[in-house]
Amino acid sequence: MEQLRLFWIMLRGSFGDLAPIIAVIAFFQIFILQQMPDNLLSVATGLFIVAVGLALFIQGLEVGIFPVGENLAQEFARKGSAFWLLLFAFLIGFSTTIAEPALIAIADKAAVISNGKIDALVLRLTVAFSVGFAIALGTFRILTGHPIHFYIITGYIIVVTLTFFVPPEIVGLAYDSGGVTTSTVTVPLVAALGVGLASSIRGRNPVIDGFGLIAFASLTPMIFVQVYGIVVYASGNGEAIAAVAQSVSEHVEHSRTVGQQALVLLLELIDVIKDVLPILAVIFFFQYAIIKKQVPYLRRIVFGIVLVILGLYAFIVGLEMGLFPIGETMALQLTEQDNRLLIYLFAFLIGFSTTMAEPALLAIAIKVEEISAGKIRQMVLRIAVAAGVAVGIALGAYRIVAGDPIHYYIIAGYIIVIILTYFAPRYIIPIAYDSGGVTTSTVTVPLVAALGLGLATNIEGRSPLVDGFGLIAFASLFPMITVMAYGVITEFSAGRTKTQHKEEFE
Repeated sequence: MEQLRLFWIMLRGSFGDLAPIIAVIAFFQIFILQQMPDNLLSVATGLFIVAVGLALFIQGLEVGIFPVGENLAQEFARKGSAFWLLLFAFLIGFSTTIAEPALIAIADKAAVISNGKIDALVLRLTVAFSVGFAIALGTFRILTGHPIHFYIITGYIIVVTLTFFVPPEIVGLAYDSGGVTTSTVTVPLVAALGVGLASSIRGRNPVIDGFGLIAFASLTPMIFVQVYGIVVYASGNGEAIAAVAQSVSEHVEHSRTVGQQALVLLLELIDVIKDVLPILAVIFFFQYAIIKKQVPYLRRIVFGIVLVILGLYAFIVGLEMGLFPIGETMALQLTEQDNRLLIYLFAFLIGFSTTMAEPALLAIAIKVEEISAGKIRQMVLRIAVAAGVAVGIALGAYRIVAGDPIHYYIIAGYIIVIILTYFAPRYIIPIAYDSGGVTTSTVTVPLVAALGLGLATNIEGRSPLVDGFGLIAFASLFPMITVMAYGVITEFSAGRTKTQHKEEFE
C-alpha cells in the first residue's frame, strides 16, 4: 500500500516534469508550423507511457539503487582496502559505459559519417576505459580529500591543449563523448557510491566530497577520444576499417526494419536488461566475493531493481512512440524555414524542457536536496541546470548556422567555469561539475544529436562530421556555469541579508 501511494506521488510529479515538453511542442506546432502532427494519438500515448516509466524509475532508484550503492561504499570504507574499492570503481565505470545506448548510437553514427575512419567498437572501448579510469580517479580523490577543482581544471587545460593538435573531424565528437557516457542508471549508482563513501570517511563532507564523480566521467572521455583521433588520423588507414562502417550501417538499417514490427518491444526490454546486467554483476560479485556479506533487505533491493528496469523500458518505448518522431520532424521543418531565430528559439525551449524531464538530473537533484538538508532545493537546481542546457544548445545551434569552429566557444566556456570556480561557494562546485554530466542522458542526447546533425546536413557548406557533432558538449558545459552562478548569487544574497539584519539590530 505504501509503495502504491509513493508511485502515485511520483506519477503526478512525472506529469509535471513532462508539461514543459508538451507545451513547447504544442506551441511550435500550432503557432509556428501551423499544423498538427499526423500521429497525434501515438504522440499522446507515448508521452503518457514516458510519465509512467519515469515514475517507476525514480521509485526504483529510491528503493533499490541508492541503498545498494551507499551500502557498498560504506562496506568498502570499513574494509579499508583501497585496491578493491578502486577496482570496483573502475569496473562500474567500464561495464556501464560499454553498453550505454547513447554512446552506441553516437559511435555508430560517427563510423558511418567518417566512412569507416572511426571504428565504432574501438571508440566505445576507448570511452568506456576512460570512464572506468575517471570513476577510479574520482574515488581516489575522495579517499585523499583533495579539492576537486585541482583535478577538473587540470583536465580542462589538457583538453584545450589537445584541441589544437586534433583533426577538425574529431573535435566535436570528442567534446560530445564527454556528455554521452553518463547513463540514466550509471548516474544514480555513481552518485550513491560517492556520497556513501564520503559519509563513511571521517573528515569528509558528503556535499563537498561526495559529488564530483560524474564530472570526472564527463571529462576524461574528451581527453582519451582526442588522443584516439590523433592516432587514427595520423595513421591514415581508413580503408582497412571501411567494412566496419558498412556493417554498422547495414545493422542500423536492419534495426530500423525490425523496429516496424511488434517484436521490437521485446527486443528493447532485452536491451534494457542487458544494460543493467553488467552493473548488477559487478555489484553482487563484490558484495558476495570480496566483502563476503549478504545484501541487506535483499527482497526490497531486487524489487527496486525490477522497478528501474521496467521504468527505463517504459520510458524508452514512450520516447520512441511520442517524442523522438515529432522532435526529429520539427527539427527538419525548422531548418527548411528561412527564419533562423526560430531554430534558436526551438533549440532553447527544447533544451530547457527535455532537461527538466531528464531522469538522471532528477535523481541527482533528489540526492543533493537530501544530503544538503534542504539548503539546495531540487527544483531550483533543476531549473538552473535546464537554463544552462537551453542557453548551451541555442548557442551551439547558432555555431552550426554560422559555421564557426567549435573550440573557440568551448575554450571560452571553460575559462568562465575556471573563473567562477574561485568565486563559487565550496559546496556548490562538485554539484556544478556533476551537472554537466547528468544533463545529457536518455531524453536529451537523441533529440540534441538529431538537431545538430539535421542542421549540419540541411545547411549548405556544413559538414555533418565536422559541424554536426558538438551540441551535446554545449549542453554539458553551460549548466556548470549556471549552477555556479546560482551558488554565487545565493551566497551574495545571504551575505546582504545578514548585513541588513545586523544594521537593523544596531
